[in-house]
Order: sequence, then C-alpha cells, then structure tokens
Amino acid sequence: MPHEHGRPMIVEEMLKQEFWEEMYQRDEHRIWSGNVNANLSSEVEGLKPGHALDLGCGEGGDAIWLAKQGWTVDGADISTLALARAEEAAKEAGVTVRWLHRDILKWQPEEQYDLISAQYMHLPPALRRDVFTAAAAAIRPGGSLLVVGHSPKAMREFDGQKPPEELYFEPEEITTFLGDPWQWVVETCETRGEGHHTDAVYRAKRLEA
Repeated sequence: MPHEHGRPMIVEEMLKQEFWEEMYQRDEHRIWSGNVNANLSSEVEGLKPGHALDLGCGEGGDAIWLAKQGWTVDGADISTLALARAEEAAKEAGVTVRWLHRDILKWQPEEQYDLISAQYMHLPPALRRDVFTAAAAAIRPGGSLLVVGHSPKAMREFDGQKPPEELYFEPEEITTFLGDPWQWVVETCETRGEGHHTDAVYRAKRLEA
C-alpha cells in the first residue's frame, strides 16, 4: 500500500479526490505509460466500435486507444490533473475524447454505452457493488461491461505494505452486480497471469431486447 509521510495509506484516504490530485502532482509529466492495458485490448478485439466509457480513465491511455480503434469515447475520472494530462495526450494523438470530471463513487452515468471499461479500480466491497451496478445499468442492449482488477491471488505489495485484501476480487463476483442474469451472457470470467500479475478479467454482454 502506498505510504504518505511515513505511514501506511488507509483506504478512506484513497477514496478522496485530494489523494489522487496529490498522487498525480508527484510527477510533473505523467505517472503512467500511456499504453493500453493488455486485457482491454484483447477483450475489445472483435467488438463493433460504438460509444464507450472508460471509468476511472486516469491520464487517458485506454480511452485514447479506444478512440484510435474507432470508438466514440468518454473518459471519466475524479482527478482534474489526470484529466488535463489526458486531454493533452489526446491532442498529441490526434483523437477526440470527451473528458468528464466525475466522482465515480457517487455517479450514475447519464447515457447508455456500448462498452464500459473499468481497469484496476480497486474499491471496498460495498462501493465496488455500487459502482459496478451503476455501470451495468448504463450498458445498452448488445453492449458489454468489462471489469479488470487484481485477483486476491496476486498478493501484491506497495512500499513493503500489502493492500487490504478486500480491495481485490475474483471475476465471478461481478456477475452479482448485473441485475437480471437472464439479460446477460458472460463471455469472459477468468484469472490471468501469475504471482503479482494475477488479474481477474470479466466481460459480459447485455442481450438484445
């Protein structure tokens, strides 16, 4: 778990905008590579481009990649600094993305999407349920929900501290957030990788009406 001034960071602090603004301020350029997450690119391959939402988009790497693949993309994040960097990166890449400053923990997407992607959004169980239930409700018929995160099998450490296990999840848990299970078909539900790089990968498609 990241440290702050020599003490372990607690989950409650990580849920606040101030935490993320400070984290991004630690580097005057960008803290992420800007490359697409591998599980996103592999899961989106073969899907017909439509309207996509990158939930917790950070500095925009995934959203920009989706736009390059022909998707109309919204990127939502709580950090204004991250969104500013994402906007700059999109201009450099020559693509258009609509960047949304949202507190995802309290937000119900106003529009319907053909794809909502949440990559490595690690939340306590109750908030995880609320956020992904809201995301599932915003998927239009024929659209897909993609959730990727670290599995409890990953046993990752940050600065010598193991994060609370409750922040990690198995892919099967996401099914419980979909609402009526008869409205969905689960297309991916598995763990990938090994050791610190063990990820839960989940993708479900809402059936056509």
